[in-house]
Amino acid sequence: MGITTPFPIQEMTLPVALAGTDVIGQAKTGTGKTLGFGLPLLEKVVVPADVESGRADPGTLTEAPQALVVVPTRELCVQVTNDLLTAGKVRNVRVLSIYGGRAYEPQLEALKKGVDVVVGTPGRLLDLAGQRKLDLSKIKVLVLDEADEMLDLGFLPDVEKIIQQLPARRQTMLFSATMPGQVIGLARRYMSQPTHIRATTPDDSGATVAAVEQHAFRAHSLDKPEMLARILQAEGRGLTMIFCRTKRTCADVAEQLARRGFAAGSVHGDLGQGAREQALRAFRNGKVDVLVCTDVAARGIDVTGITHVINYQTPEDEKTYLHRIGRTARAGASGTAVTLVDWDEITRWHLINKALELDLENPEETYSTSPHLYEALSIPQGTKGVLPRAERTRAGLGAEELEDLGETGGGGRRGAGPRRSAPAAEERPKRSRTQRQRRRTRGGRPLAAEAAGGGGEGAAETRESAAEPAAAAADAAPRKPRRRRRRTRGGGAGRAAAE
Repeated sequence: MGITTPFPIQEMTLPVALAGTDVIGQAKTGTGKTLGFGLPLLEKVVVPADVESGRADPGTLTEAPQALVVVPTRELCVQVTNDLLTAGKVRNVRVLSIYGGRAYEPQLEALKKGVDVVVGTPGRLLDLAGQRKLDLSKIKVLVLDEADEMLDLGFLPDVEKIIQQLPARRQTMLFSATMPGQVIGLARRYMSQPTHIRATTPDDSGATVAAVEQHAFRAHSLDKPEMLARILQAEGRGLTMIFCRTKRTCADVAEQLARRGFAAGSVHGDLGQGAREQALRAFRNGKVDVLVCTDVAARGIDVTGITHVINYQTPEDEKTYLHRIGRTARAGASGTAVTLVDWDEITRWHLINKALELDLENPEETYSTSPHLYEALSIPQGTKGVLPRAERTRAGLGAEELEDLGETGGGGRRGAGPRRSAPAAEERPKRSRTQRQRRRTRGGRPLAAEAAGGGGEGAAETRESAAEPAAAAADAAPRKPRRRRRRTRGGGAGRAAAE
């Protein structure tokens, strides 16, 4: 793949991990953590190619998974699976991704045929293990990737349940960009004398990658779409990711950009898994050059050629900011990060700026016509908020096929699996029983005609014959006068009048 020189985290991790020691790896996002744990993990797995070459004993072969990688998001699950398949291609290592939002059957079939490495999200892993479809008894290596994100998403209890089903003798590796206290506590409980490796490059200081050029502008929410359209026409802009805090904003921004002529796709939690994967494939293949997404895509997504990351809304905290801008300037490349700070987000931005020491405490008030915006981001003069037709060269999201994943749930959402249609009216079986007859009553007693007849067609004559005696009996019986209540404004006067 043209990878010849290891990054610092790989250079420091590989000798320790290959020796079988437990590892806690901490490095900035975009510095190659996946291969840092991927290569030692693939070396531990025994495959038929090893037996043929005499490296392993035939008795060590098994159809059950020998390595498990737990990741927090579906997109990261696909990403790690692809990286491991590429690295293990020569030895033909079988890698399976297991995550929710898609049909169970293909995953169950693959497990029956046998796999060597399983990459999955905690929910679906725990589900299949609980059904005894996923055998975890042969696991030699466990990797927890982006452990701090699992903590933020509330997955740590599920991860602990998975760990308790694994063999006691195993190698455990935990990788993350940040290390909160709960993650360190998890490491202490389930790891044996781990080596903590924290890697940085010599010329890199601060929390962010030095190759990212960072800008912050104070922008009004009504002017943000216009600003965004002009920023997207900057010179040298390649693939771009735009991050929003809410799913609704994400869908709205993608729709507005599409109306302005940009090839835009979106990835957020309200979309079905098929639509999410369609947008990411179109983005990787270059059919779409703008991907609008929530923080679900801020972890581990590695797409070459991302030059710009734009924070349409200020992130919640400094960790989210780091992971968002970490989508650009990956693997030694450079990139640009732009944050649009609204007036009500300025306090949050001050906290992020202080935590990361960015020296961007007071963003300059900026509008879509501000000269300093054009100058800072190399936007050509005269640029408008609509992409000229001559530059609309991308195929667009519709050119990427929407894969039917047999998704679970999500009935009417875009990208969801097919819904079962109700049977046609002529196909429905006719009712076999007669409808229930309603009985009329007065004062809790059945009417004379109903009491005499009972109901139904056969009782019609009986009701007619009984009608005259019943009417005579009703005339003969003295009728009790109905008591009338008078409502007045004063409760006492009303009761006195009634008495």
